[in-house]
Amino acid sequence: MAEAHTKNHDYHIIDPSPWPFIGSVSAFVMAVGAITYFHDGPIWFMLIGLLGVLYTMMGWWGDVIKESHEGHHTPVVQLHLRYGMIMFIASEVMFFVAWFWAYFDASLFAGEVQQYARAEFTGGQWPPVGIEVIDAWHLPLFNTLLLLTSGTTVTWAHHALIEGDRDGLKWGLVLTVILGSIFTGVQIYEYAEAPFAFKESIYGATFFMATGFHGFHVFVGTIFLIVCLVRAYKGDFTQDKHFGFEAAAWYWHFVDVVWLFLFVSIYLWGNAGGVVAGH
Repeated sequence: MAEAHTKNHDYHIIDPSPWPFIGSVSAFVMAVGAITYFHDGPIWFMLIGLLGVLYTMMGWWGDVIKESHEGHHTPVVQLHLRYGMIMFIASEVMFFVAWFWAYFDASLFAGEVQQYARAEFTGGQWPPVGIEVIDAWHLPLFNTLLLLTSGTTVTWAHHALIEGDRDGLKWGLVLTVILGSIFTGVQIYEYAEAPFAFKESIYGATFFMATGFHGFHVFVGTIFLIVCLVRAYKGDFTQDKHFGFEAAAWYWHFVDVVWLFLFVSIYLWGNAGGVVAGH
């Protein structure tokens, strides 16, 4: 007679975990703290919530890695993890659709008669009257080349892992992290030297929201890849079992594609006919 607790399926029934509760409370504290801070309150309440969220992420994902090492990630579980990552990236696509929508609505209908306040600020044209734009063929083009190259290096790392080349995996990840870090540094410099501000300009608001959130995703993706690099040096990934790295590579390619859309639509098309700063 089979034991009552014998596992006869490929699914992983996880043990009771504190992370959903801790994460929910931390996210609530961070949200309330952010609202309070936006109304001239102290920032420490929001920071406490943020630390709780970061602690939850480290602990929860650490448990997932531990479950993998214990053999709980069967082919069925790995498939569902992939579905989860695909759904997450799909939600991120819709997140950026919102910012692209705002940008194209403002730029295509700059002189919309029903939007008289917009027409007043833009002068009925795009880029708006009085706005100096960033030269697309300078830092933005450099950053485009950086991200395209980083997409190549992370693919190299992935194929090296599949072929059992541990050194290729490590060097591919090292180069990708370096390129991502340089991209972030260049964008920070571009923001510091931008001839327009976020405030009092629909151009600046749509520009910084779209490119700024992309920059944040590059920062998160770089951290994701650093964690994968540390795990690669620990020997965590195998040729047949490396979903953690695969998810990071998917995320990085998503970031690359979003940047290409940003470069074409905002830096090239959106700035066409505008006065380039410094020219």
